[in-house]
Amino acid sequence: MSIQQENIFQQIISHAKEYGFVFPSSEIYDGLSAVYDYGPYGVELKKNIRDYWWKSMTQMHENIVGIDAAIFMHPTTWKASGHVDNFSDPMIDNKDSKKRYRVDHLIEAKAEELNNAGKNEEANHLLNKMEELLAAENFTELKALIDEYKISCSISGTSNWTDIRQFNLMFKTEFGAVASDNPDDNIVYLRPETAQGIFVNFLNVQKTARMKIPFGIAQTGKAFRNEIVARQFIFRMREFEQMEMQFFVRPGTEGEWYKFWKEERLKWHLSLGISPEKYRYHDHVKLAHYAKEACDIEFNFPIGFKEVEGIHSRSDFDLTQHQLYSKKKQQYFDNDIDPTTGKPYGNYVPYVVETSIGLDRMFLLVLSNAFEEEVITKEDGTTDSRTVLHIPTKIAPVKLAILPLLKKDGLPEIAKQLLDECKPYFKCFYEEKDAIGKRYRRQDAIGTPFCVTIDHQTKEDNTVTIRYRDSMKQERIALSSIKQLILNEL
Repeated sequence: MSIQQENIFQQIISHAKEYGFVFPSSEIYDGLSAVYDYGPYGVELKKNIRDYWWKSMTQMHENIVGIDAAIFMHPTTWKASGHVDNFSDPMIDNKDSKKRYRVDHLIEAKAEELNNAGKNEEANHLLNKMEELLAAENFTELKALIDEYKISCSISGTSNWTDIRQFNLMFKTEFGAVASDNPDDNIVYLRPETAQGIFVNFLNVQKTARMKIPFGIAQTGKAFRNEIVARQFIFRMREFEQMEMQFFVRPGTEGEWYKFWKEERLKWHLSLGISPEKYRYHDHVKLAHYAKEACDIEFNFPIGFKEVEGIHSRSDFDLTQHQLYSKKKQQYFDNDIDPTTGKPYGNYVPYVVETSIGLDRMFLLVLSNAFEEEVITKEDGTTDSRTVLHIPTKIAPVKLAILPLLKKDGLPEIAKQLLDECKPYFKCFYEEKDAIGKRYRRQDAIGTPFCVTIDHQTKEDNTVTIRYRDSMKQERIALSSIKQLILNEL
C-alpha cells in the first residue's frame, strides 16, 4: 500500500468516527481489539445495505426464502461441518517479540514491500509460491520460504520464528450452569459462519415453504472468528455480520448455477452505480474442504484489491455430513422426469451453490467508494474544499435534509410540515442551527443526497430551494413535489 493510499484509508477511518458511522467498541476503556460499534449514521447505512441485499434475494427471486437461525447450535454441527478439524489458519510466532502472525499476511506484506521497490516479478513469484504451499499444507517449505526472503517481525525486527502451526478460529463457551465431570459436555461454539443454520434447517424450510429444487435459503446475521491478526479497521473483525444464500440444486447442474450466481452477484454490486473497473474475480487456488469451485469478488479498496464476497460450489458435502452425523436423512424427492431414463429423478442429496458477502466489508466498500476530498473553484477564482460521501441514494443513511433558513417567521413550521409528510416514507433530517452553508457541508459529509431550504419566498409561492449533493446544483421547485421527487430517486 502506498503512503497516499494509507493516508486515504486513515482519512476514511477518522471520518467514520467523526461523523457517527463507526466507533471503537468500549472506547472509554481504551477499546477492544478489532471490535467496533456502529453510530447513528453507520447503523442506518448498514441497515440499508442489508435491506437492499435482502430484497434482491428474497423479494426479487420467487424461489428464495429467508430464515433467522440461532447463533448457538448443537456442537456436533461443527464436527459435521468440518470446522472443528479444518477451520484453522497457519500461524507463526516471533520468539523475540512474542507477536503472532498469520503466515499469509506476513508473506503478503513482504510481497507488497517488493512491489513498492519495483520488484514486481519477484513479488508475484513469492505470492504464487505461497499459494502453492498453502494449498499443499506444506508448512516446512512455507517456513523455509519465510527464511529465504528474510521476512522479519515488524516489532522486534528479527527473523527468529517458531515453526508454523494451525490455529482454530472458533470461539468456545460453556452452555448452561450444570456442572459435569467432563468439561467438554457443556462446550458450545459461537458460530463462525451463518451457513450451517441454513443446512440443518434444509428440510424444515423446504417442506413448510413448499419449495421445489432449485431453490435458495437466505440469512443475515452475526458470526464470530477468533482471528489471529484482526486488522484494517472493519475489514477483518472478530465479530461481524454475514449475508449468505445457499442455493440447492440437482446434482449435475451445479456448474451452470455456479456460473449464474457468479455473474448475478457482480451485477448486484454494479447496480449500486460503482465502476466495474473497481471489481475483479479471483479464482481460488486452494479450495476449502467442501468446495468444487470457488471464487471471490474483490474490490479495489484503498488497501488494495480485497475479497468482499465469495461464491462457492459446495457439492453435497454439508447435507451429506449432517445426514451422517445426525443419522437423519437430508434427501429431497424430485418427481420431475429425467429425460435420459423417462423416470422421476427420485431421492437425492442436493448440491449447493453458496453466495456469501460480509456486510461490514460491504459497508467499508461503500464508504471507500463514496469518500472524496473535493476541491471547488469559485466564480472569483478562489478555491474551497469539502468532504463528501457520494453514497448511492437508495442506501444513503439520510435521504433528505430539511433546513429552514431562519428559526423564526413561520419557516420552521413549514419545514416541520414537510418533515411530517416525508418521514413515513424515507429517513429525513431536520436542522435549524448555523449558517446554511455549514449545514450543507455537514450533510455532504454524511452522504445526504438532497437538501431542501425553506425561506421567505416559500411563504409567498410555496416553492423551495433543493440542493443536489453530488453536483451542488440548486434549483427552485414546488414544495408539494419534494416527496415524490425523492421517491422517484429511490
